[in-house]
This record gives sequence, C-alpha cells and structure tokens, in this order.
Amino acid sequence: MQLNTLQRVHPNKRAMQVGRGGKRGKTSGRGGKGQTARAGNKPRPEFRDALMKIPKQRGRGTNTFKSFAPTTAVVSIADLERVFSAGSAVTLESLLAHRLIRKRSGEMPPVKILGDGEITKKVSISGCAVSESARKKIEAAGGSIQA
Repeated sequence: MQLNTLQRVHPNKRAMQVGRGGKRGKTSGRGGKGQTARAGNKPRPEFRDALMKIPKQRGRGTNTFKSFAPTTAVVSIADLERVFSAGSAVTLESLLAHRLIRKRSGEMPPVKILGDGEITKKVSISGCAVSESARKKIEAAGGSIQA
C-alpha cells in the first residue's frame, strides 16, 4: 500500500443544486434579509384588523328568501256561516273581533274570502277580496259584496 494509491471510502458530497436560474438572481425579488425574505410571509393588512373590529351587519338569516309582501289572511264562507248572524256586516274589524283574522306586526292583513263550505245567511261584505265561487254562494244566499 502506497500513500499515493489511497482512496477515500466516502467521497466529498457535491453542493446541492438549487433552482435560482432565470433573470432573478440573488434575492429573487424579495428585497433584503429577514422575515420578509422568507417563504410564507404574508403580513396581515392593517385594514383587515380595522374591519374585524366593526360589528357585523346581521341579515335575515334563514329567512333570506321570505317575501316582504304581506300575506293574505284567508277566511272561508263556512266560517262566516258559523260566526255571523243573518243580516250582519262582514268587515275587517268584525272579522278581527270574531278572531277569524289577526293583526300581523300591528297591521291589518289583506283578507280574501274563499268559497269553502256553504252559506245560508244573508251577509254584506265590505273591504275584503272575494273569490268567484264565494261570490256566487254569497249572492245566491241573498248577500251583497262591496269592493
């Protein structure tokens, strides 16, 4: 064995190749050293912190698709037969007094009278919408309808 024939068991490691090619040398557009030069650095925008301190405007929640239009209260002529006497006037106030309708958010809802059931009493209806079938039955019983 000669000194000039000795070889290492483990040769020197080569330097790792990195992808710094192209037109962006050295800092690759990241400025100098420090936190801003590191990967994953995204400073939080100051506007975001100010925005998070503002109270949220709460919306309509689960009722997003619920209409703002007032829903019509429905009364059948069978209810009129049961509650009103012959010759009485059917108005919004009398329907409210007999608890056939209720106020919604403190306001009187629009009312429509439908032709479910039969009516034999003569009643005069005012201030309510009336379906065609209810109109025929009320007029056949001798009642009247004012628009």
